[in-house]
Amino acid sequence: MAADESNSLEYTPSWVIAAVCFVIVLISLIVERGLHHLGKWLKREDQDALFEALQRLKEELMLLGFISLLLTVLQSVLVRMCVPPYLTSHMLPCKRHTESNNHGKYLSHAINNPRRLTSEDISSEQCAKEGKVPLLSLEALHQLHIFIFVLAVVHAIFCATTVVLGGLRIRQWKQWEDKKGQAKESDRHEFVQKHAGGYWTKSAVVSWMISFFKQFHGSVTKSDYLALREGFIMTHVPRSPEFDFHKYMMRVLEKDFKKVVSISWYLWLFVVLFLLLNVEGWHTYFWLSFLPLVLLLLVGAKLEHIITRLAQEIVDKKKPGQEAARVKPSDEHFWFHRPGIVLDLIHFILFQNAFEIAFFCWILFTYGLQSCIIEKIQYIIPRVIVGIVVQVLCSYSTLPLYALVTQMGSKFNRHVLEAYMGVPLDNLFARKDRHQATPSIFTAITMTKECDQIQEQEMVVIEESKNSTIRNNTSSV
Repeated sequence: MAADESNSLEYTPSWVIAAVCFVIVLISLIVERGLHHLGKWLKREDQDALFEALQRLKEELMLLGFISLLLTVLQSVLVRMCVPPYLTSHMLPCKRHTESNNHGKYLSHAINNPRRLTSEDISSEQCAKEGKVPLLSLEALHQLHIFIFVLAVVHAIFCATTVVLGGLRIRQWKQWEDKKGQAKESDRHEFVQKHAGGYWTKSAVVSWMISFFKQFHGSVTKSDYLALREGFIMTHVPRSPEFDFHKYMMRVLEKDFKKVVSISWYLWLFVVLFLLLNVEGWHTYFWLSFLPLVLLLLVGAKLEHIITRLAQEIVDKKKPGQEAARVKPSDEHFWFHRPGIVLDLIHFILFQNAFEIAFFCWILFTYGLQSCIIEKIQYIIPRVIVGIVVQVLCSYSTLPLYALVTQMGSKFNRHVLEAYMGVPLDNLFARKDRHQATPSIFTAITMTKECDQIQEQEMVVIEESKNSTIRNNTSSV
């Protein structure tokens, strides 16, 4: 037991303890202060949606810290739990070739070298006396601890990278927004011809095939943007053509980032399910790496197909001799009439891709390329390529498509509109019946402008009153 005592905190030099604590506390304070100043900067720049996303990220870090603390506190309990040997001989990530020989060598080592026993060795010896084995070794628990940390960090980095790169692509559309004015007849004609021109486009199969390949190049053109922008404005703000649709769209994307950066409970459940199915010979890791790619291609094709459906509706409504009708936003084009499902799928895709990369990096730096979990080299290269393709395609195609096409739903984002106006809608419609449908955006904007005009008039009256008082005082003197 002398070895255990010499390794305890009681027999560790105080300068070592102080130095380690200083470094850990310093790093933690730097990260905490950095996030704090980042939040203040976002508030100062009026980036409320990104500030909320930062708060969600802090919540995830707090959850990660709690998981880490829980694993640390319970590690002594977990390593002392004993189970029958047959329970640990099934569903192994790697096959044990000499399990009985290793077990016999370990018992011989434990008997002949009692002074070298660690707390884990003592637990294993106690389980061996009962004819059992430890439920989980201390080394395995430590490696699991590291994996959870790596997963959370990689997920946050991947989500931030995707939104930043996607945001840069979306900002390129700003030049189309700055031109102002509604889409011209030539723009609508180009939009219709590109998406609904020709006889074969009426076929559902051909339409889906075109939409599938369209997501890889030029997913959004100028005519697409202007036509969809016009449809949104004419539906929700018909009397306000100067409405900044691009700014509104960016605000919605920033709002959605709060959900994307988080790790929901069902995603943690997915992690547990994967760890359960990671069995030697099943190649779960290899086949699962294609899941985000398949879902991403499906989502991209669906978003492109929605644009095609909107163009086909214009063709169906157009009468001979009349101008082309405008785009009519509707929830009917989305899965189950719910545009939010697209965001849920993108959330899962980004997490799954981050999980694949995090798991690969964890195995690589923990066990090396020769690990049986990574398997053969021909399984490694496709997984890495798929991960890169998913990240690039989601950043430069799917996410910009999502930001634009999901505005073609029947409803607008209430919270973003409130931020756009700077006034809560509840204050504007306090006299309205709560059970009535939400008024149009134009009505809200009009009421906001009226409130601003009243405030300006009040300021003028106050200023005139002050000037009058000063003149009276001067004359009396």
